[in-house]
Amino acid sequence: MAAGCHGKQGWKEIIHNEACSIRWPLKRQCQNNAGRAVVFDHVGESRTIPDMNVGLLLLSAGSGSRFGGEVPKQYIAVGGQALLLHTLEHLAAEPRIALVQPVIAAGDSYFASLVAGLSFPFTLLPPVVGGATRAHSMQQGLQALPADIDLVAVHDAARPLPSKRLLGDVIDTAARYGAAVPGLAVHDTIKRVDSDGRVLETPARESLRAVQTPQVARREWFHKALRCEQERLQLHTDDASLLEAAGFDVYVSEGDAANRKITTPADMAWLADRLQQS
Repeated sequence: MAAGCHGKQGWKEIIHNEACSIRWPLKRQCQNNAGRAVVFDHVGESRTIPDMNVGLLLLSAGSGSRFGGEVPKQYIAVGGQALLLHTLEHLAAEPRIALVQPVIAAGDSYFASLVAGLSFPFTLLPPVVGGATRAHSMQQGLQALPADIDLVAVHDAARPLPSKRLLGDVIDTAARYGAAVPGLAVHDTIKRVDSDGRVLETPARESLRAVQTPQVARREWFHKALRCEQERLQLHTDDASLLEAAGFDVYVSEGDAANRKITTPADMAWLADRLQQS
């Protein structure tokens, strides 16, 4: 991790390097440049993970414009209850999540009545209103967290099926290395193009990961990254890119195909089928 506000944004990469050691949780642990994300594979060995308090920011302030309709997608009933409740139930499977801080849109008239009278194994804090962009919403939620939170996880409310395994892996990895995101191998060929659609580059698939949430980091890392990138918050489409731009190393733990973001009616139909099968 670099100390200053610097670093280079780019693809999440597997780092191939000769200076590697063999120890959990990496099959290969390698030296890498500051600000680059490192992908690793888990092995089934025991490990000691630092004991940290985890607070989760649940981002639910999006307009859902791609989904359409008057009711925000996170409040639409699927499988007998609102999508957002499925998300909260799955987050409850990870005992280290001590509290959840919801971040909602201004004028949200659904959240309070949805959770009224419900109890969870974590503390559900009163919601705060988000900002103009994802990073601004994350900043609002971060400021509302109690001082005793060590690790901060940022999760999309529209990802209702984070598994206990995925949650445990990404928290373990962030506790050990400072920052982590879950990611999946990319099976399609990816092209980088210019504004006219002309292909500029074809990155090797082996070095790419499609990242998911929750994205987890030490609280002070997020604070510093937000300060460093305050004038460029609108450029960041995920939380890890803030950290990378500020010079922090981000590791990629194993994602889960079921941890899908519900964005379109077709995604909602997939979720309904998935819930019916479970």
